[in-house]
Amino acid sequence: LKLQVRFNTRTRSVEMKTSRHTLDTSSLQKGADFIGAFMVGFEPQDAVALLRLDDLYIESFKVTDVKILRGDHLSRAIGRVAGQDGKTRFAIENATRTRIVVADSRIHLLGSYGNIRLARNAICDLILGAPPGKVYNN
Repeated sequence: LKLQVRFNTRTRSVEMKTSRHTLDTSSLQKGADFIGAFMVGFEPQDAVALLRLDDLYIESFKVTDVKILRGDHLSRAIGRVAGQDGKTRFAIENATRTRIVVADSRIHLLGSYGNIRLARNAICDLILGAPPGKVYNN
């Protein structure tokens, strides 16, 4: 992408700008998407896929955006999304061809638009209380 990237230790932020070697100014947005994906917890090779493919997007939402939950109910909903040893999350990832990061009460999805929609619907069903077996069938 031929961008200039630096980490400002005083403000604790990543700064990017184009250089005279940058061919396309849209590469600045791709670089920002890459850094954002890496910072929310996606694997580096998944974040690099954002640079190479044009139809990949990131969507983030909170569990409380779907249903207002507190305390143990919130923890239980997050656990239902992750599943035992991550099985539910991996099943949704493989079925919808997306990548999912569960970070505290935030859920981040990486994939194409249609696949993100399928994964989001499955995750929302789990949060709302649907049994995992029913979500797998859909």
